[in-house]
Amino acid sequence: MFSVFDLSLQLNGFPIMKAKTDLNTIANLSEKEKEAFIENKKKEIVAFHLKNNPFYKNLVGERKSQDWDQLPVLNKTNLQATLKSRLSEGFTVKNVYTNKTSGSSGTPFIFAKDKYSHALTWASNYLRFGWHGIDLNTAYQARFYGIPKDFVSRNKERLKDFLSNRYRFSVFDLSDQKFEEFILKFKNNPFDYINGYTSAIVLFAKYLQHKNIVLKTICPTLKVCVVTSEMLFEKDKKLLETQFGIPVVNEYGASELDLIAFENNQGEWQINTETLFVEILDDQNKSLPYGQSGRVVITSLFNKAHPFIRYDIGDIGTFDEKSTPSKPILKQLLGRTNDIVQFPTGKKAGGLVFYYVTKSIIEDDGNVKEFVIKQTEIDQFEIEYVSNTELTAAQILTIQKAIDLYLEPNLHFVFIRKEILERSNRGKLKQFSSLLPLS
Repeated sequence: MFSVFDLSLQLNGFPIMKAKTDLNTIANLSEKEKEAFIENKKKEIVAFHLKNNPFYKNLVGERKSQDWDQLPVLNKTNLQATLKSRLSEGFTVKNVYTNKTSGSSGTPFIFAKDKYSHALTWASNYLRFGWHGIDLNTAYQARFYGIPKDFVSRNKERLKDFLSNRYRFSVFDLSDQKFEEFILKFKNNPFDYINGYTSAIVLFAKYLQHKNIVLKTICPTLKVCVVTSEMLFEKDKKLLETQFGIPVVNEYGASELDLIAFENNQGEWQINTETLFVEILDDQNKSLPYGQSGRVVITSLFNKAHPFIRYDIGDIGTFDEKSTPSKPILKQLLGRTNDIVQFPTGKKAGGLVFYYVTKSIIEDDGNVKEFVIKQTEIDQFEIEYVSNTELTAAQILTIQKAIDLYLEPNLHFVFIRKEILERSNRGKLKQFSSLLPLS
């Protein structure tokens, strides 16, 4: 079926119909055919950029370009040049798709995709949402995202929402009064699925729990909830499934690339091998065995406008031991490499390990709605939280004891109660951040 959004893509030069056909062909390759396809596309995209992209050729330098492991690992820092200087020959800002990353890693930048590559990104979305019975041509989306505040950008987003058959629930106001408006909207609209930032959707589910409402009972057309951009904890997933009355699917993507991993019908976080090649690397840029945690490094197999070849996205992840080259499974996503807790003893840990310890304790009685953690000194932390009532001295002592036991003693905390937590300009909630330079 050809939707209004498909038509708008096609009219703007994005060959969505060809992209859908091509992507389905790739997805249906046998295991051996898929492995050969990936290896061929890796060689093709490197050869293309070495021939047509002076910026990338300069980054590669004198390395043996035919040896994959010798190719440089890129990151946002060494891509901090003007977009024009990074484009391949034959591409200009007028004949490519351009956008800006959210800056959640602290290093936002403008990127580009050629129009066929961007069309493949949308074809990838269609394919994966289709696994869960969602036809993006016709399904009505309840979208939990931020929205620009300036008039022009805001109305541009509203137009995109209209063309994409979605209604946007702004995550910048998550008050009880606003949640009542959300509930009324669900009562009066036949939404097919929910998609958006994890933290905002979890907060809405907690409000539904407080009101003893199962969302599907008031919006029976709902089929699935897809959460993205922020960590989904198992406890929160169970809460969402209970209060929404529908399956919950975990999505992992990046605007400059594509959907990276998407939960399939077997509950596996399946890596996208149709348009991407994903590696897990150690600190020496060597590939790690399945089951070991390392840096998530990604190659866009089709983007000819801009080189994303061995691109370090800034995340730490682990492939499942049952992965295969044609079907890698993401076992765990540990967080961003710049979200590292440093302890006085010299130990380091991913920020989310700290968050895991405090989360269940803080939320046991349902008083605390959400919280974030910030490291200000080597032994000093701030915990900002939103709650019905202030944490008691006994609750704070319980948290302190758990951290002493599971992490390290002699850490000091300041607990700051807030009416609302600060989100990024796109609506994301950064759950852990460190103000310390990484030693």
